[in-house]
Amino acid sequence: MTNTALLEQYIEKSGYKKSFIAKQLGLTTYGFTLKVNNKSEFKASEMTTLCKLLEINAKDKEAIFFAN
Repeated sequence: MTNTALLEQYIEKSGYKKSFIAKQLGLTTYGFTLKVNNKSEFKASEMTTLCKLLEINAKDKEAIFFAN
Protein backbone atom coordinates (compact mmCIF):
# COMPACT_ATOMS: atom_id res chain seq x y z
CA MET A 1 0.00 0.00 0.00
CA THR A 2 1.34 3.42 -0.94
CA ASN A 3 1.82 6.14 1.67
CA THR A 4 0.05 8.79 -0.41
CA ALA A 5 0.76 11.69 1.95
CA LEU A 6 4.52 11.12 1.98
CA LEU A 7 4.67 10.60 -1.79
CA GLU A 8 2.66 13.79 -2.33
CA GLN A 9 5.24 15.67 -0.20
CA TYR A 10 8.03 14.50 -2.49
CA ILE A 11 6.01 15.43 -5.59
CA GLU A 12 5.31 18.91 -4.19
CA LYS A 13 8.96 19.40 -3.21
CA SER A 14 10.16 18.36 -6.68
CA GLY A 15 8.17 21.07 -8.44
CA TYR A 16 7.22 18.62 -11.20
CA LYS A 17 3.67 18.40 -12.46
CA LYS A 18 1.98 15.03 -12.07
CA SER A 19 1.51 14.86 -15.84
CA PHE A 20 5.30 15.13 -16.31
CA ILE A 21 5.97 12.46 -13.69
CA ALA A 22 3.38 10.17 -15.26
CA LYS A 23 5.01 10.59 -18.67
CA GLN A 24 8.41 9.65 -17.22
CA LEU A 25 6.82 6.44 -15.92
CA GLY A 26 5.10 5.67 -19.22
CA LEU A 27 1.69 6.25 -17.66
CA THR A 28 -1.23 8.54 -18.28
CA THR A 29 -1.92 11.15 -15.63
CA TYR A 30 -5.02 9.18 -14.70
CA GLY A 31 -3.04 5.94 -14.40
CA PHE A 32 -0.48 7.64 -12.18
CA THR A 33 -3.23 9.10 -9.99
CA LEU A 34 -4.73 5.63 -9.54
CA LYS A 35 -1.39 4.33 -8.28
CA VAL A 36 -0.77 7.28 -5.95
CA ASN A 37 -4.24 6.80 -4.45
CA ASN A 38 -3.91 3.03 -3.95
CA LYS A 39 -6.38 2.01 -6.64
CA SER A 40 -3.56 0.26 -8.52
CA GLU A 41 -0.06 -0.89 -7.53
CA PHE A 42 3.27 0.53 -8.63
CA LYS A 43 5.59 -1.80 -10.55
CA ALA A 44 9.17 -2.18 -9.30
CA SER A 45 10.49 -0.31 -12.35
CA GLU A 46 8.10 2.57 -11.66
CA MET A 47 9.25 2.74 -8.03
CA THR A 48 12.88 2.91 -9.15
CA THR A 49 12.17 5.67 -11.67
CA LEU A 50 10.16 7.67 -9.12
CA CYS A 51 12.90 7.39 -6.51
CA LYS A 52 15.49 8.73 -8.96
CA LEU A 53 13.23 11.46 -10.32
CA LEU A 54 11.98 12.68 -6.93
CA GLU A 55 15.23 11.96 -5.06
CA ILE A 56 13.51 9.63 -2.58
CA ASN A 57 15.99 8.08 -0.13
CA ALA A 58 16.01 4.38 0.78
CA LYS A 59 14.28 4.87 4.13
CA ASP A 60 11.43 6.86 2.63
CA LYS A 61 11.18 4.44 -0.31
CA GLU A 62 10.25 1.74 2.19
CA ALA A 63 7.82 4.06 3.98
CA ILE A 64 6.14 5.17 0.74
CA PHE A 65 5.83 1.97 -1.25
CA PHE A 66 5.58 -0.64 1.49
CA ALA A 67 3.35 1.14 4.01
CA ASN A 68 0.89 -0.95 6.00
